Amino acid sequence: MKTAIISDIHGNLEALSEVLADIDRRGVDRTVCLGDNVGYGPDPEEVVRLIREREIPSVMGNHEISFTSPEYFEWFNTLAQVSLVLTKRNLSPESMEYCQNLPHFLEMDGFRLVHGCPPDQVLTYVIELSDLELGIVLGQMNPALCFIGHTHLLQRFTLEDGEVVLHPLEEGFVQLPAGQAHLVNVGSVGQPRDGNNNAKYVIWDGDSRVLEVRHVPYDVSVTAKKIIDRGWPEAHARRLW
Repeated sequence: MKTAIISDIHGNLEALSEVLADIDRRGVDRTVCLGDNVGYGPDPEEVVRLIREREIPSVMGNHEISFTSPEYFEWFNTLAQVSLVLTKRNLSPESMEYCQNLPHFLEMDGFRLVHGCPPDQVLTYVIELSDLELGIVLGQMNPALCFIGHTHLLQRFTLEDGEVVLHPLEEGFVQLPAGQAHLVNVGSVGQPRDGNNNAKYVIWDGDSRVLEVRHVPYDVSVTAKKIIDRGWPEAHARRLW
């Protein structure tokens, strides 16, 4: 069973469209999403509609959870709050209801999906955890494979001889050894933050235990121009490059 895992689309329709086309060419069995489908980007309604039309299961991201409570909205910085207000204005009632009712985690075929940190944290950044804290997370993971987003960085954390080991994920294939806990950050479709502006996602082959990291080019200038022309914070456009 091959599963394409996408995350952090952030209202970037151009990036999502190219990634879905790439997924279709790869012949995967299913696609799942780790949340933050909206926020920062100029096409939240179109992105949510496409996710729903394609029947792609998604967990809740921190941008979606901001719609459920003022407390969560206040968690964001000022520019992100501006983006969230604009996002709400551009979402249909049906799409807003969808965002507000996403689950905090999903589990399927020997792995878990959560936006921030297992077992079910939406807001926690794993890169802000100490090695001790991250070791506890890895040691308690059940199942022992979890896919996350949130940081927009491609990384894999493992527990080896009681020590937390960080493995950067490059484009291509990597074998995940059985008998270890693996916490895999799949990067971002709509707003990578690793110095490479291609859209990123991964494909997990559960039979061979091979992870494939995909880099997909798209026309960044189109999305950036939409952000500026539609009055969204210019910083969100600059960040795409």
